[in-house]
Amino acid sequence: MGFEGDVWYVHSGDGSVGEILIDDADFPWLSGRFAPGPAFARVRELFARELALADAVGEGHREQWESVQQEIRRRVALVSPDGPVPEFLLHIAEGRAWFRWSDEPFAPGP
Repeated sequence: MGFEGDVWYVHSGDGSVGEILIDDADFPWLSGRFAPGPAFARVRELFARELALADAVGEGHREQWESVQQEIRRRVALVSPDGPVPEFLLHIAEGRAWFRWSDEPFAPGP
């Protein structure tokens, strides 16, 4: 699968959150340079909170992390070069983004 060099887009409503230029593909995870768009300011803190909770999942914060992930998926859309993806798990920090996606909804957790 040749994902490197592809550009994926993150949108929020009618605004651009940013673009991800894929430079590493370790399927099912893709990662790349994140160039923020004008709407990134509206969700920046949401992504920062998600990463802080992801680091603390082992300390009993899984429900909070899942709640923030749901909020991310409610507020932003991930768009591949072929169009919007229905399900994704997206992290953004320090000029990088890494994510996995599915053409089908993810299976519910335990």
